[in-house]
Amino acid sequence: QVQLVESGGGLVQPGGSLRLSCAASASIATIYRMAWYRQAPGKQRELVSSITREGSINYADSVKGRFTISRDNAKNTVFLQMSGLKPEDTAVYYCYAWPNNYIPQNYWGQGTQVTVSS
Repeated sequence: QVQLVESGGGLVQPGGSLRLSCAASASIATIYRMAWYRQAPGKQRELVSSITREGSINYADSVKGRFTISRDNAKNTVFLQMSGLKPEDTAVYYCYAWPNNYIPQNYWGQGTQVTVSS
């Protein structure tokens, strides 16, 4: 069982920045893959960015060059630094963990709201 708690969401103006945090109850150094997803009203949940245990990173095309995923293994926390925010980035952002790539079990946080508006 892995518990994930997101924080750092809020209201920001277009062009602004936010940093989301995801604190895990387990050692993230051993977790196969962690990721950030988002879901806007009326839309499907989509992958924003992911990072594997080995450090492989990928981003959705819509956020490349603006968002950066990172992790602090000592704090069991994954971050999503978001800059150049656009109104279309408005969504609930969810943290995701897939601890073992041989076991199809994953975990989600409760989500944090990000609203980009002037």
